[in-house]
Amino acid sequence: MTSEPLSRAFPRFQSTVPHYLAGRPNYAPSLIRIVREHLHLTGSHRLLDLGCGPGWLGIAFAPFVGSVLAIDPEPAMLEAARAVAVEANVRIELMEGSSYDLDRRLGVFDVVTIGRAFHWMDRADTLRRLDAMVEPGGAVILFNDIRPDVPENRWNKHYNELVESYVDPKASIPLERIRHEAVLLDSCFNALVRIGVIERRQIPIERLVDRALSMSTSSPEQLGQLSERLARDLRTKMLQFAADGSVVDVIEWQALIAQRSDSNIASTL
Repeated sequence: MTSEPLSRAFPRFQSTVPHYLAGRPNYAPSLIRIVREHLHLTGSHRLLDLGCGPGWLGIAFAPFVGSVLAIDPEPAMLEAARAVAVEANVRIELMEGSSYDLDRRLGVFDVVTIGRAFHWMDRADTLRRLDAMVEPGGAVILFNDIRPDVPENRWNKHYNELVESYVDPKASIPLERIRHEAVLLDSCFNALVRIGVIERRQIPIERLVDRALSMSTSSPEQLGQLSERLARDLRTKMLQFAADGSVVDVIEWQALIAQRSDSNIASTL
């Protein structure tokens, strides 16, 4: 099995940065804690946060490992990550680059975190490159969030349909792409464990507008003047589901831990 060839012309995220910080939900601290305990992370471990965006994963794990290198192709995202790290009072190393820049010159790592970015990569190529960079017993971890089909999330279907009505289908990832699990199972990182936690958050409607504008496919840069109309339509639509200007967002946070096949998934790193 091979990954689909992807262009090295990455989607533009510069215009999304303020919306990303305001609208994307940050990862649940409880999930970070469970993953840390599952992998027995200590100050002797080195972590790579690939496609780091504003650095949320690298910053969350920084207190529990020895060092963090966070990589992203968008300079504006790296500037945001730098500011977030300063505010959190943690130290991480930041580098402009992508999965195509991965090689042993960056060093070796015990853990690689990827949050909401693996779908933009040539996944098989990325895993082959990481094979030469991840220690025996090491792991690649894919982080994601989904919305369970519970009554409180009834707004989510209408939200997604409205946002997708503004999206150019050519700018989207094809729905028929091979699932991440299949790509991982065909790599050396094929011992898979999924961990999840579910939590409830109150989200102001305005933050949902930011969330839509934080996506590469519906960013201000992608939509142009249509982004203002999308924002107006979202505010109107979400008012049907809001109380005091907010909706309830029930989020299932997931971590797909992919360890090397030559290691026991219950072993320490």
